[in-house]
Amino acid sequence: MCPRFARRMANVRPSAIREILKATEQPDFISFAGGLPAPELFPVSDIRTAADRVLAEAGPSALQYGPTEGFAPLREDFAAEMRRREVICSTEDILVTTGSQQSLDLIGKVFLDPGDCVLTERPTYLAALQAFRSCEVRFAPVPTDADGIIPEALPEYIEREQPKFLYTIPNFQNPSGITLAAERRREIYSIAARYGLVIIEDDPYGRLRYAGKDIPPIKSLDGEGIVVYLSTVSKVIAPGLRVGWTVASPEITRRLVIAKQSADLHTSSLDQRIVHRYLADFDSNAHIERIRLAYGRRFAIMESCLRRELPEGFHWTRPEGGMFLWVTCPESIDTNELMQKAIEQKVVFVPGRDFFPDASGGRFMRLNFSNATEEKIKEGISRLAQVCHDAMAVCAATC
Repeated sequence: MCPRFARRMANVRPSAIREILKATEQPDFISFAGGLPAPELFPVSDIRTAADRVLAEAGPSALQYGPTEGFAPLREDFAAEMRRREVICSTEDILVTTGSQQSLDLIGKVFLDPGDCVLTERPTYLAALQAFRSCEVRFAPVPTDADGIIPEALPEYIEREQPKFLYTIPNFQNPSGITLAAERRREIYSIAARYGLVIIEDDPYGRLRYAGKDIPPIKSLDGEGIVVYLSTVSKVIAPGLRVGWTVASPEITRRLVIAKQSADLHTSSLDQRIVHRYLADFDSNAHIERIRLAYGRRFAIMESCLRRELPEGFHWTRPEGGMFLWVTCPESIDTNELMQKAIEQKVVFVPGRDFFPDASGGRFMRLNFSNATEEKIKEGISRLAQVCHDAMAVCAATC
């Protein structure tokens, strides 16, 4: 049999993270690879109680089809959360999605035609690249530094590439951990408004700040209706509840709703009602504070271990929140090759190459610090550091 697959799949690569995770299921592996929250912090008891209450009080409705836009009380919850984030928002502006990853897929379907250009940060989220690649697009990574996208570079890219939108993760970016500075958010929005450029603002990590001050979203500046804001409960409650949301102008939301109808009709009625009941009956802010404290400690431990154990010439970001840091290795190091040596020592990370549309990031690696315990972080960095020392020794002997 020789099935004739769609052309759009030709350039869509499998997720590097998912492939790595398949190889590291043994219990003695220490993984810094997946973007996984800490499972011991999931509010299992509270979710169980919320689920019991939903099924006891609204069982048939919770198991029935629902509106594509989402369960109305949950949309009200998310609208209230957006107002807390300084975004003027009503329930009608909210579309509930099956995780924020679905939002990326829907956005691709609504905005992108074959040959279109998408502007991204450099590096950027690999699953966004994966989602948009299925639309047969090209990417133009915009110069990015420790404060995020460099606004002065945008006009040239917009005029030359004629992009459909700019995709950005402004808070504790995946993979780098950097945060887009407040003044740059204003500058980028001003430039985008001048050119009529849509901004996709992906914010799964914004509530996970453990240092510094919150910065209002780009969406809070949006008087033109050009910003599509995405978020999720995956990082602040649990990823197994596949619930996210978008905030967009009515014109954009209508099209996203149509795209979602053809994708899954609606997000799980049961999951939506459980999330609503959890938010109504339990102290979600106290739970998020526990997560922030734990991740702040884990980052501090990982950063201390890196400073103590990595060879000279390795540098990394120091995020104020989120789940990742980004290591820049000496130019002589190829992190795809380094990963194979790391796997032999039963420790894994994600090589940087897949976070660049042109696969140019061969000297970078992403480390996740949220999922491993403090003891595993210490042991895992020790193993990784030895692999890095060995690689440097080989380079010194052969160069």
